[in-house]
Amino acid sequence: MAEGLRERKKRQTKQRISDIATGLFLERGFTAVTVAEIAEAADVSVNTVYNYFPAKEDLFLDRMEGITHRLARMIRGRDPGESAARAVLREIRGHVTAVSPAYGLMDGYDAFMRVIDDAPTLKARLFHLQQEVREATVAALREDAGAPADDPMPLLVGGQIAWIQDTVIAFISAEMTAGRKAGEVSREALDLLDEIEDLLGARVLDYAVRTG
Repeated sequence: MAEGLRERKKRQTKQRISDIATGLFLERGFTAVTVAEIAEAADVSVNTVYNYFPAKEDLFLDRMEGITHRLARMIRGRDPGESAARAVLREIRGHVTAVSPAYGLMDGYDAFMRVIDDAPTLKARLFHLQQEVREATVAALREDAGAPADDPMPLLVGGQIAWIQDTVIAFISAEMTAGRKAGEVSREALDLLDEIEDLLGARVLDYAVRTG
């Protein structure tokens, strides 16, 4: 369905507010900037800002909206004959090979992380996001495998799959924050993924193979 004029204007307004807020946060730090200042810079009311972004943290982390169910989508979209963990490894390798901003491989990532490091509420939000990712991953595994509620395997394998992504992101974040080039970090992250796969046992790597 084509996007209507009203929806397009709302999307553009939301994006403009987010872009202005992000610029202010990068310039002055998260805690130093108020929502009122963001509203004034964007030429909208404070209420309008909160209509689009329920919390101040959402203004900086709005581009992470799709992360919660990213691993679940990888699992549900796996190929016939492919397990859940191998599908995730393949997808993450694809992002890393492509030097994708989705995994932090981009110019300016160090500045983005400095804002987070200086803001306890942003750190807390990211920790909560990690829990949501794990829960969504476990739920997707349980549903897709048709596992009963008392079967521990979706919890165990889902935790390992979430760990794969957490480990790669932590490595990339540390290296990019140190000022390294994205291409170099990408190559080393691919090596890390090989090491991760070697560490995982067959029960994880062969769990939930798609049969059809």
